[in-house]
Amino acid sequence: MPQKRTSLLLVLVLGGGALLFFVLCLLALASFFAGDGSPALSLSTNQVASLELEGVISDSKDFVDELKDLGNRAGVRSVVIRINSPGGGVAASQEIFEAIRKFRAESRKKVVVSMATVAASGGYYVACAGDKIFANPGTLTGSIGVIAEWYNYGDLLRWAKMQNVVLKSGEFKDAPSATRPLTDKERAYFQTLIDNLYGQFISAVAGSRKMGEEDVRKLADGRVFTGQQAKDSGLVDEIGTYQDAIAAAARMAGIAGPPKILSPSKKRISLLDLVLGDSRSVLPLNPDRSESHIRFEYLWR
Repeated sequence: MPQKRTSLLLVLVLGGGALLFFVLCLLALASFFAGDGSPALSLSTNQVASLELEGVISDSKDFVDELKDLGNRAGVRSVVIRINSPGGGVAASQEIFEAIRKFRAESRKKVVVSMATVAASGGYYVACAGDKIFANPGTLTGSIGVIAEWYNYGDLLRWAKMQNVVLKSGEFKDAPSATRPLTDKERAYFQTLIDNLYGQFISAVAGSRKMGEEDVRKLADGRVFTGQQAKDSGLVDEIGTYQDAIAAAARMAGIAGPPKILSPSKKRISLLDLVLGDSRSVLPLNPDRSESHIRFEYLWR
């Protein structure tokens, strides 16, 4: 009897394992073929792809990878980038800007930007890389400028009767310090960095919008504009909705009739992610642990 029970238990364990493996395979196939309904296998050659840039811009990799994929799809004739972002990191915004310009040059496909509620600072920087920019009348855009910030908890340390001890190789190695005020030299040093990054922003807008740098500087004091004000100032091309941007992208690509809209699949948490996937897709962790305590950003506050 004990031997029969052991054999039965073994059969149940192996059978359960096989069933679990079968279910996981079915889920993987369903995820691959269903995705989010994206017509990745469509034979249509009249496709307008739609990409979203949502929230604070902290990294460029996912967006750039999606854009590269669209460049390799023969059926995609043009791209609409829907921006709803207050901006973010300087380098990340610049990488997306350059990726869009490279995409246009290499694929010869048109890129139309559609601004949603907000497309400010780094969001506007990215928008300038498109062939044409649409904004709603009430969109908030602009905020051309740079901001750097950090926390200073020196008073808290002194209240707790604690001291911060620093040994450094150079005058600016610990600047900006979170435990003491800036020195005059440190303040001047960081201002030169901000001025340089600001100049890069001005140059990108002037070159993309065919405006003189002095004309851009008159608008680049950090303020935001409504979509209508931005149109009157030359910062955007057209007042219109997302659907207007789609229609314009189709016309610019020579598509006759309604285009087929392609939306790249979005990362979704699945059972396979939990079992085999990257934990970053499940856990809300900051992927960039190397970030300094000071941040230079093209960001609207």
